[in-house]
Amino acid sequence: MTEPTITFIGGGNMAVAIYGGLLDTGFPPENITVIDPSESAQEHAQSAGLTEIFGQAPEEALQSDLVVLAIKPQIAASALASFSGKIQAGSVVLSIIAGINAASLKSMLGLNNASTVVRCMPNTPALVGEGMTGLFSESESSSHIGRELAEQLMSTVGRCVWVNKESDLDVITAISGSGPAYFFLFMESLTDVAVEMGLSAEMAHLLAVQTSLGASTLASLSNEDTATLRRNVTSPGGTTERAIHSLEESNLRGIVASAAKAAARRSIELSEEFGG
Repeated sequence: MTEPTITFIGGGNMAVAIYGGLLDTGFPPENITVIDPSESAQEHAQSAGLTEIFGQAPEEALQSDLVVLAIKPQIAASALASFSGKIQAGSVVLSIIAGINAASLKSMLGLNNASTVVRCMPNTPALVGEGMTGLFSESESSSHIGRELAEQLMSTVGRCVWVNKESDLDVITAISGSGPAYFFLFMESLTDVAVEMGLSAEMAHLLAVQTSLGASTLASLSNEDTATLRRNVTSPGGTTERAIHSLEESNLRGIVASAAKAAARRSIELSEEFGG
């Protein structure tokens, strides 16, 4: 079976994670093209073993089976204008640009209605092969090949879920897209209080990070839900019960809900701001 050709428009951290995951599976490096004017991005691609690296896109690079849009939403309109009308009709466009909807992307790229656009929302754990990606395609029937290619690509850096409505990507953004930062903040807070109570910064960091890793691994491997796992740790009258009671009194659930809803609103705002 012939491997597809893939062109990355943008060679930043997420692009590095994705093509790195592809290469780790044995995907041929000659089938991957990276387009980015940044010398740093080009150097990353070279060090990964890629040879098809450009500051500006040659016409043949836009004839790839899969074109991955890996740029920031703030520059999408200006950056994609130079590609308008140049992506071949048979190509699948996979966008990891936050907030900008499929209709806006088609307009920016001058794509016809038959073109396959798949939007995805990955997260930074993709950098270590433990990403969580939400995917959306406008039409399941007409974009079967596009869905297959997109899932094949993103599965190299973690797990994927498909959503039925494009607006669900705003929720994915709030939960898993932004979610790693929530956990980092919690680990940071645990580290700070451990230092405050007398432990060294190095030990505090190890305790917080390894405990988070262990809890996540246990949750992912267990047949029990997280509420049950929490209760299993919480002995009546014990230290954990006292801590959980304090967190509940502080309305932790409400704080988390408020934060996630704020992130979802910002995702919608980005679409309105940069995708109009």
